[in-house]
Amino acid sequence: MAVALYQAKAEFFRMLGHPVRIRVLELLQAGPTPVRGLLAELEVEPSSLSQQLAVLRRSGIVTATREGSTVVYALAGGDVADLLRAARRILTGLLADQNLLLAELRASSERAGSERTDAERAGSDRTGSERAGPE
Repeated sequence: MAVALYQAKAEFFRMLGHPVRIRVLELLQAGPTPVRGLLAELEVEPSSLSQQLAVLRRSGIVTATREGSTVVYALAGGDVADLLRAARRILTGLLADQNLLLAELRASSERAGSERTDAERAGSDRTGSERAGPE
């Protein structure tokens, strides 16, 4: 078993495990973007964005180039965009399945609620007729 390979894969997915990093990668799919452009799109403090960009840069998943006083970030390769598209497809499928299960759960709850109401009515009819019996 190639433990080092699995460890490297686990580290890679851990590196992706932050919402700001994922959002940055999604924004960079549109093309190279200066830091100020990323800040305009994200609701994070500049220091927080800087930290997340550093993680992405160290991992080699994004590149940074300086154009005068501006730092521009870009995806290091097209595979990152492919990975994000694959993740979107997987999540879409999972959420569709969850929505189907949720609809089934709601439908069964409604059926159970109406069956309970019918049973409660029938029980109260019996109770009422039993009380109205011989005294």
